Amino acid sequence: MGPIPLYILLLVTVLTMVVAVTTEESRVDDQYSWPQWKVPLVRKRRTVPLSSPNFSAHPQQELSGTCGIECQRRLPSPSLNDLEQFLSYETVYENGTRTYTSISVHGLNEVTMWSKNTSSSSRHKRELYGTDTRFTIADKQYSTKYPFSTSVKISTGCSGVLVSPKHVLTAAHCIHDGKDYLDGVQKLHYDYAVLELKRAPKVNYMDIGVIPSIKKLPAGRIHFSGFDDDRPGNLVYRFCSVSEESKDLLYQYCDAKPGSSGSGVYIRLKEPGKKKWKRKIIGVFSGHQWVDVNGDGMQQDYNVAVRITPLKYAQICYWVHGDSSECQVA
Repeated sequence: MGPIPLYILLLVTVLTMVVAVTTEESRVDDQYSWPQWKVPLVRKRRTVPLSSPNFSAHPQQELSGTCGIECQRRLPSPSLNDLEQFLSYETVYENGTRTYTSISVHGLNEVTMWSKNTSSSSRHKRELYGTDTRFTIADKQYSTKYPFSTSVKISTGCSGVLVSPKHVLTAAHCIHDGKDYLDGVQKLHYDYAVLELKRAPKVNYMDIGVIPSIKKLPAGRIHFSGFDDDRPGNLVYRFCSVSEESKDLLYQYCDAKPGSSGSGVYIRLKEPGKKKWKRKIIGVFSGHQWVDVNGDGMQQDYNVAVRITPLKYAQICYWVHGDSSECQVA
């Protein structure tokens, strides 16, 4: 066999480089794409009537005594029965009646591929950390466009986010104090709740998503917009990196003030198999909280968000659609 022409060698080299680059791009696309989750089924077991609520609770600016990331590590994993009790919920209807619904969970296979947390020895103090990094979206040219248009101001003084044409996701403590309801409540569990609107606003909503770890994303960055009390009448946007995370919580130092609680925390990733990027809600901002870090009763303060897990996704999706068959893949 004679010598191979130089241009053929060059062609082979270029083709090899193209294949290598394509393979690397594929890995990046997979890494920064929305994962496809098989979520459990949440089904109604029984609904019973309850007495009408008094709506006598007062709005809460923050929660107290929340079991934090390190504290949660010491707790045993909840049984299926525990989870079903946690996920059972109350519903308050427009006519003032109230019901309690017990649920059953099927096909539970919660993924535990969450990153290990690293505890920081120094903690920042509440709400604002150094230079205020919030952006006021005062111009209606921007505030009425997606994604800012999905933000909702709730009458109790909190924020929320549209997750369907008629449903708003917010923090449970914004509408319930653990004993009674604040005005405008619908369904709740842990520190997230869903409100159903009488009429659908003519704006886009944001889908809900689930991801295994924030820290695997570029800069580990989250975004959310809410109606902070110190900037009345204006929507306030911010972004920051997550400092610590667990299966259920996100600790971060996003600058925020009371009023932003209940905001939808979102990120932007590629849709699987496509080049289009899409924003999805992956948590609910709970605001400033006093957290029992180690389970020893000693409390420290943080800005905290409750993250969406496959099980929480299943429940929220069930609340919105009323049909578990609509909620098979996140």
